[in-house]
Amino acid sequence: MSGRIDGRLKELGVELPEPATPVANYVPATTSGGNIVFISGQICAWNGTLRHIGKLGAGIAVAEGREAARLCALNILAHLRAACGGDLDRVRRCLRLGGFVNCTPEFTDMPQVVNGASDLIVEVFGDIGRHARAAVGVSSLPAGVAVEVEATFEIG
Repeated sequence: MSGRIDGRLKELGVELPEPATPVANYVPATTSGGNIVFISGQICAWNGTLRHIGKLGAGIAVAEGREAARLCALNILAHLRAACGGDLDRVRRCLRLGGFVNCTPEFTDMPQVVNGASDLIVEVFGDIGRHARAAVGVSSLPAGVAVEVEATFEIG
């Protein structure tokens, strides 16, 4: 389908990856009450190829972490599109993002890293993309990736 949000993606030069197949016993998205969509945590991979492996504060700079978070958000949008039957114009609001940053104990710039995801969601959706958020540091993430992001959206 081609709608307003697809047009915005094109205008921004944003291509979405193919939605990844889950690697464990979970589904990529669930819907509650017909209008709340929960997107499972997405790691920084592009069409199955892992990117941004390592820890913030130990070889991965904040700018690269931001790119990793942005890639997570692209994967979120790919799954959201699938959950919306291919029509991102059904999105009424991004309610929340949860960002997990693989980092050293001394690293404290998790919010700046997760901005990579937040900024993309707001660029794509405008005001309805503004959301509540958590940005936490963790000692490890799947496959050693730098960032993982989950999301909750309201759809119509």
